Amino acid sequence: MTAVLLVLSGGSKVRDPEPTRGALRAAGLPSSRRLVLALSGGEIAVGSAAVGLVSPLIPALVAVLYLGFAAFVAYALIRRMPIQSCGCFGRSDTPPGWLHVGVNLSAVATALVVAGRGGADLVGMLSDQPGAGLPYLGFIAIGAFLLALVLAELPAVLAGRYA
Repeated sequence: MTAVLLVLSGGSKVRDPEPTRGALRAAGLPSSRRLVLALSGGEIAVGSAAVGLVSPLIPALVAVLYLGFAAFVAYALIRRMPIQSCGCFGRSDTPPGWLHVGVNLSAVATALVVAGRGGADLVGMLSDQPGAGLPYLGFIAIGAFLLALVLAELPAVLAGRYA
């Protein structure tokens, strides 16, 4: 699910890199459009590889990406940076919060466990599932969508903007 979330997040940044550029700029980091698109492409590539390849290197790369996201958001929160969005899903009104940090650190832990076990074999796992694995894939898609929704919309709900 965290690999699918990388693909969704990277795709959102490709579609609209401005929220990520703004977050990087607020942190005093390089924020060119080209850099954001390159980082987004990396997210998509690593997320896609994590879904399809069996290797301990791929989940380790997933862990590195999520650790970087967690560190950036924690740094922004601790420094009280005026960031309107972390750029995770291309939304300009999704402020980063400790929920983002927690989700990212959970993804790091999960990816490290998978890496420690030698990687994941999705094809092999699907062959053991009923319905050729289609229900399982459906649950992964639903879980990734719900997690993205929680990260993108819950901060606004908690702030009372949807009241």
